[in-house]
Amino acid sequence: MLSAIARRLAHPLLLLGVLCTAVATLRFHWAPDRVSPLVLIAVICYLAALERVIPHRIDWHPSGRELRWYGAYFVLSMLGGGLAQGLVSALVEALGPSRPALPFAVEIPLALLVGSLGDYLVHRWSHHNRWLWRLHGVHHVPAKVNVANNGVNHFLDVLFAQSVVQLLLAMIGFSADSVFVVGIFVMAQGYFVHANIDVRIGWLGHVLAGPELHRLHHSTDLAEAGHYASDLSLWDHVFGSFTWRPGRIPEAVGLTDPTAFPATGELGATLLHPWRRTKTTEQSV
Repeated sequence: MLSAIARRLAHPLLLLGVLCTAVATLRFHWAPDRVSPLVLIAVICYLAALERVIPHRIDWHPSGRELRWYGAYFVLSMLGGGLAQGLVSALVEALGPSRPALPFAVEIPLALLVGSLGDYLVHRWSHHNRWLWRLHGVHHVPAKVNVANNGVNHFLDVLFAQSVVQLLLAMIGFSADSVFVVGIFVMAQGYFVHANIDVRIGWLGHVLAGPELHRLHHSTDLAEAGHYASDLSLWDHVFGSFTWRPGRIPEAVGLTDPTAFPATGELGATLLHPWRRTKTTEQSV
């Protein structure tokens, strides 16, 4: 009974929490740079709890040793994200209007569409460009997908991707408030799609990305490993990278050539990998 309720309410409650947090932050003038980390922690704890209640695969639960390594990568990813936000926030404040040029109800969906498109294009480029793949491929090393290893990234990959998207929004002129609202939604969606939870969002998956779709992105079968969007899956439809159909699950996740990257536990080698003369097979479709 509990599992059935959790499957049905997991995603709606997550989106409701993001919406309520956004409204409260803007209504009571809370500091976005303080709210965002708290939202991140809350989202991770919520999804980690769901992974125990409604797991997709029990063998995808992280071991204690894996959690320690995942934690180290998470800290580095947060440093990369924080640096990106610090570099861009001043520009957002300078270029973004103090008051939205458009009604807020119009600006938010437009900012989401533009930011999601930018993230999609950067992500797809990271799978096709040889040097960017040396950074982004770090995220695809684990042979399991769960909320804990969503933070397994090269910090330069996080710095690059977040800087590009935030700069795009700033240069267009979206307000700082809209960038904040879109940011916490995208963050929540990013962890949701990576969670090891048995949740199916049905037809909504053709608009919003879900765990079923994103697991295919990590598939070792490149014929099905599309789904570069972690928020709005409609871009996968537009650019022909939507491969999911009901019941389709990957047989295995990870790298097509596991020897192309250092193991996740080899942190030093991973950080230096982009500059080493080693075989780095591009993983793209």
